[in-house]
Amino acid sequence: MHQLPLFLNLAGRAVVLVGEGEAAAAKARLIERAGGRVVAEWEEGAAIAFVALADDAAARAAADGLRARGLLVNVVDRPGLCDFTTPAIVDRAPVTIAIGTGGTSAGLAKAVRQRIEALLPARLGALASALHAARGAMKARWPAAADRRRAIDAALAPGGPLDPLDDGAAERAEPWLTGDAAIGPGRFETIRLTSADPDDLTLRAARLLGEADHIFHPADIPAAILARARADAVRHIVETPPADPPAGLTLWIAGHGG
Repeated sequence: MHQLPLFLNLAGRAVVLVGEGEAAAAKARLIERAGGRVVAEWEEGAAIAFVALADDAAARAAADGLRARGLLVNVVDRPGLCDFTTPAIVDRAPVTIAIGTGGTSAGLAKAVRQRIEALLPARLGALASALHAARGAMKARWPAAADRRRAIDAALAPGGPLDPLDDGAAERAEPWLTGDAAIGPGRFETIRLTSADPDDLTLRAARLLGEADHIFHPADIPAAILARARADAVRHIVETPPADPPAGLTLWIAGHGG
């Protein structure tokens, strides 16, 4: 990962925009779409800044001046001068998907965005809102966080009652919660690596890494492989698979040399 992706709350906050023309207008639309307030120069409380100037020297000088004020700066079409880059965005508010290439290819990010746009139903945001509204009821039904996660994971699985790719899932949130919603059974799965390269992972292995609650692995499993797992998955460095796996999805990673 070459950049840390973040979602910044700009509602009501000043965002500095230096420049004019279509590039500046596009950034202004993006800022306003996110609820930010466009200002032409630094002011107290400004969050970030964009520079859209054609002249290299002027763009660098403007960026340096804003950076000296403590702002993170994006300089349009000059990745080397940027503290951050803006991604291609799939907007299913409140669900937002950002595709970035670190400024290396806006065209590639756009192409990936278009593919994802075609996959996701228009009412995905409504499903997110329904799940948010049900948080209290879910905590009451499943007081343990691990149990809630397993129940939600089972519901959101492909073909499940809340499958995110099903446009009617939002309407089934309340019936799911008040009906016979069940906690998915505990599972133990093994994946065997064929190499130390994460790009060689099978689709099944990549999916399991992204879903596992607990990951057991020898100390020599490459960090690049483990980076494909959920950030909140519990890691256990051991030499043998667990005799009594914990609840949820437990994964044992066997090294490609063993």
